[in-house]
Amino acid sequence: MTYLLISIPFLAVAAITAWVARPRERTAFRRRTIATAIGAAVLLVLTAVFDSLIVGTGIVAYDDAHRSGLAVGLAPVEDFLYPIAGVLLLPAVWSILAGARRNRAARVDG
Repeated sequence: MTYLLISIPFLAVAAITAWVARPRERTAFRRRTIATAIGAAVLLVLTAVFDSLIVGTGIVAYDDAHRSGLAVGLAPVEDFLYPIAGVLLLPAVWSILAGARRNRAARVDG
């Protein structure tokens, strides 16, 4: 099994969760999209820098038989799927939990 095949289910769950939790209001959706893009850019740059460092120093090694062969610096592209999944999943889960909290509060007050 390749590292890419291991990463895809995590990215799929994050993308589905982000889709379910997306804001319905156009302005909120645009704001979240911009924030997600900025967060993703920062995380991808940090991943490229620090993954290249840990691969270059030998702290982490990848079996070439399980890699796609594509890399950014020394970091295999498969390593970039986890930060993308995280930047999609965290705000989605936050929104879902905040919505559940608002619904619970509305039931208590109403």
